[in-house]
Amino acid sequence: MSLTLSFMLQRIQTVYMIIAILLMGALYLWFPAITVGDTVIIDRNEVLVFGLIFGSMALTIISILSFKKRQLQFVLNRLSIILNFVLLGVFVYRALSISGETLVSEKGIGVLIPIISIVFLVLANKAIKKDEDLVKSVDRLR
Repeated sequence: MSLTLSFMLQRIQTVYMIIAILLMGALYLWFPAITVGDTVIIDRNEVLVFGLIFGSMALTIISILSFKKRQLQFVLNRLSIILNFVLLGVFVYRALSISGETLVSEKGIGVLIPIISIVFLVLANKAIKKDEDLVKSVDRLR
């Protein structure tokens, strides 16, 4: 068990995925409500926001645990990227639907966290693809 765990943590894509999970957890914990002026745009207790954040986190955790199946990892990361884009779309839609002037709030950085998470998931997918290509090239030499 410990050999498997150490092998899993030695891969750079695992580190990228852990960072993506931590970012989404930070979005939920540290940015409970994103406000512009006096208007609450996003509240973490909304079912849609809660589902998208934890869906993305769950898919990424499952992806980390299925490290022996690189194709499944790649697909799960893609699904997590899609959920992050949907979450970003919800944030942008809500921010644009406010009437009047929109002032940048102190917690406006929370809207950028899904973008940063997407970047780390894309980096993880590149590393997974690199591993898959390496395994295929070794199989061709046999």
